[in-house]
Amino acid sequence: MLRFIKSLTTSPSSHIVRRGYASEAVPERKVTVLGAAGGIGQPLSLLMKLNPLVSNLALYDIANTPGVAADVSHINTRSEVVGYASDAELGKALEGADVVIIPAGVPRKPGMTRDDLFNINAGIVKGLCEAIAKHCPNALVNMISNPVNSTVPIAAEVFKKAGTYDPKRLFGVTTLDVVRAKTFYAGKAMVPVAEVNVPVVGGHAGITILPLFSQATPKANLSDEVITALTKRTQDGGTEVVEAKAGKGSATLSMAYAGAIFADACLKGLNGVPDVIECSFVQSTVTELPFFASRVRLGKNGVEEVLGLGPLSDFEKEGLEKLKPELKSSIEKGIKFATQ
Repeated sequence: MLRFIKSLTTSPSSHIVRRGYASEAVPERKVTVLGAAGGIGQPLSLLMKLNPLVSNLALYDIANTPGVAADVSHINTRSEVVGYASDAELGKALEGADVVIIPAGVPRKPGMTRDDLFNINAGIVKGLCEAIAKHCPNALVNMISNPVNSTVPIAAEVFKKAGTYDPKRLFGVTTLDVVRAKTFYAGKAMVPVAEVNVPVVGGHAGITILPLFSQATPKANLSDEVITALTKRTQDGGTEVVEAKAGKGSATLSMAYAGAIFADACLKGLNGVPDVIECSFVQSTVTELPFFASRVRLGKNGVEEVLGLGPLSDFEKEGLEKLKPELKSSIEKGIKFATQ
C-alpha cells in the first residue's frame, strides 16, 4: 500500500506524510467523487480508495454508483465507501466533504469539438456546483470536467451567486498536462522519469497548454526542433489517446491517475504538509487573464500562494502570447453561460 502511494508521487513533501502513518494519527478526511461511475470516475475512485489520507469516500453518479461503490469497498484500505445515485442523494454525498472531485460529464469522442463538449458538460457542472455551494461550501473543488478553461469560470460564477466563492478553494485540474510533459521529456532527455519535473502553464486545451521545458529538471540540451515537437505532443496528448482508442473512449486512465495525484496534494496541504506545489488552473494575477494555470503552493486553506511563471525562453514567450486570446475566449464563454 505504501509502495503504491510512493509510486503515485515523487514530490519531497510526500515523504513527510508517509513517515508519519504509523506513529501519528492522520486526520479524518472525506473525499466525494461526482461522476464516479464514468470512464474517469471508476479508476479515480479506485485510486482514492488506495489513498491512506482518505477516511470517507463518497461516490456519486446519476446511475450505477452502488455497484462501483460495492466493488471498491471490498479493498482492504482505511476508507469507508458509500455509493449515491440520483439527484435526491447528491446532498448526502456532498455533506462534510473536504475535497470534491468532479470528473462528471461526457468524454471527448473523435470529431467532437471543445464547443460540443461545452454544450453538454456546462449544464452538468453548473448543477453540481449549485449543490456544492449548498452542502459543502468550504470543500476544495477539483474540476476535471472539460473544457476546464470554461468549467472553472462557470463554477466560480455559481459560487459567487450563492455567496460561497473562495478563489483559494477552486482548482482546474491540469495535472495530466504535467504528467504527459514529464513522460515525453524523460523519453527524449534519456533521464529517469521519476526524477523529472516540468511546469505546465496557461490552460487545459490545445495551444493554451504551455509546458515550460526551459525550466525542466534534470536539465537536458534538447534541440529547438525537439522542444517544439514535445510541446505539440503535450498539447495534443488528449487527441492522441482519442484517436488511438478509435472512438471507444478518451484519456480516462491517465486522467484518473492525474486526478488522484492532485487530490493527494490537496489532502496533504489540508493536513499541514509543507511545500506542496502542483500546477493548477486557478484565479490568478500572474497574467491579465482572470484564470490561469501555474504552479501553486497548497495549504490548509487550499491555495496558499500562486507562483509566478519564472524565466521563459523566447519560444515560450511567443507561446504565451499566442494562447491568451483563446484562453480569454474560453473563460468568457464560461462566465457568460453561468450568468445568463
